[in-house]
Amino acid sequence: MSANPNIGSHVIEADVVVCGGGVAGTMAAVAAARQGASVVLVERYGFLGGNATAGAVAQFNSWQTGNGRRVVAGLADEVVARLRLYGGARAHESFVMSTGHHMDRVEYAPEVLKLALDDMVAEAGVRPLLHANLLDVECEGRRVVGMRVLTKGGVLRLRAGVLVDASGDMDALKQAGARFLELGDNETLQPATMMFRFGPIDFDRFGALTKAQLAELAARGYAQGQLARAALHSSRDPYSTDGWFNISRLGIDATDPMALGAAEIEGRRQAWKAAWFLTNSVPGCEDGRLRAFATQVGVRETRRVEGDHVLTAEELLKPVQFPDAIAAGAYPIDIHPASGGALHYVPMDADHAYQIPYRSLIPSTLDNALVVGRGISASHEALAAIRVMTISMAVGHAAGIAAAMAARAADAGMGVQVRAVPVPALREALVRGGAVLG
Repeated sequence: MSANPNIGSHVIEADVVVCGGGVAGTMAAVAAARQGASVVLVERYGFLGGNATAGAVAQFNSWQTGNGRRVVAGLADEVVARLRLYGGARAHESFVMSTGHHMDRVEYAPEVLKLALDDMVAEAGVRPLLHANLLDVECEGRRVVGMRVLTKGGVLRLRAGVLVDASGDMDALKQAGARFLELGDNETLQPATMMFRFGPIDFDRFGALTKAQLAELAARGYAQGQLARAALHSSRDPYSTDGWFNISRLGIDATDPMALGAAEIEGRRQAWKAAWFLTNSVPGCEDGRLRAFATQVGVRETRRVEGDHVLTAEELLKPVQFPDAIAAGAYPIDIHPASGGALHYVPMDADHAYQIPYRSLIPSTLDNALVVGRGISASHEALAAIRVMTISMAVGHAAGIAAAMAARAADAGMGVQVRAVPVPALREALVRGGAVLG
């Protein structure tokens, strides 16, 4: 069979190309477009949201410190406001985790989040390229000049002034030859989770269970082999008496295609067993049945890029005040082991918040690329705190503005150089957009 001469000949040019349409990538795309940049957002599914929709995490955690000081706002706040207009999110609420840590969250409907993100992208003028899978990346020295993606219409070439890798697994930067951080001694990748929907639930009775009662039930389910980890974590669907449960544990490297497929299958098996345990053992769940699986397993950790700065747990715990801080967070260090029922948990004081520096978004070997989401330059332990979706949205907001600023400099004949972005101007733009920086 002869080669098709048109393959890869169709070229789309943009100031900014965002690879990956999870919440971090979508915020980056929207922020860049609102700054006047032309933006293409590449996503493998037919909808946006990543772990927030396809992974059905169903709650945005850790908007504030334990005593109520807000540390995440900006575009992340807008996402919740739009969800509320659709009736797809519950109000902010505070609760106490099984570890005793005070947390706040917003429970939302994953299907409705798809609509809210569609609206933000359309109104900003982002060009979404859905059902598109990355094939390869073209570089010239330290610059990414383009990439090829496979679509229903064939192979398209994208030429980018700035690349923002929001793919989670850092697939674009891997293709571009970026360097990545290694796991340390006694460190393993955090496991993935298959979320599942279960209902109906009598939330008056289920919600009346004490922490001690929930812990006893979870320990019993784990000991009986019905629960893959000793937890009964859930969030309530705003539209029904159903809940989304985060119980399974899948110790894999999600960049291994065979392992990822096996994890999807095993995750559904674990969810089915957990649903059986809920029905037969947990008050308020007697009438419930498994309703749905998430579209994909939710992945906590794979590749972490080597950036100009590697954010460490020590810096989070001090906390270090960075002159180039572009986002803040308060989520504790929360490491799920690859196996076993427990987790490694480092709590933080009631008013403790930390910062994320712009330099941790810049791959050390590239000049016109940024990274957002769980692949930013951070140690394994630090990532366990900053990986949550609220913080990822804040980082995406910052990266989008920075990418647009770098593209503007190129238009002015200065060349694309993400390190040349004036950090004070970036921080000012974020504050104007409602973001919290520390």
